[in-house]
Amino acid sequence: MRPTSTELEFLKLLWKESPRTARELHQELEGILQWGYSSTRKTLDRMAEKALVTVTKEGNVNLFAPQVDKVKTLASFAADFAKRVFELDGPLPTAMFTGSKLIDDDEIDQLEHLLEQLRKEQEQ
Repeated sequence: MRPTSTELEFLKLLWKESPRTARELHQELEGILQWGYSSTRKTLDRMAEKALVTVTKEGNVNLFAPQVDKVKTLASFAADFAKRVFELDGPLPTAMFTGSKLIDDDEIDQLEHLLEQLRKEQEQ
């Protein structure tokens, strides 16, 4: 299941550093999402139900970690965006990811491979 754009914001933080508490995630995203802590908790609970994150209990605190692969998730988003917005049916240029703060060169190579696979699946 592909995450929503809001869920993707949580995953991007968790891919950079995990596990993290709901409070830590809320503090990082508070300025972006403009909502209260209870909404952060509800979103994380839904993400756990959707198997996007794992939850482990440490004392009285829940720790969240990503359960979905970063490169596969980003490939899915990129392919969908290219098709819906730009109406591209061909392969996406991975050069557009150069300089990304989210993925490194090895992950760009993986992304290129996954995007090609997605394109072939769509042709069938």
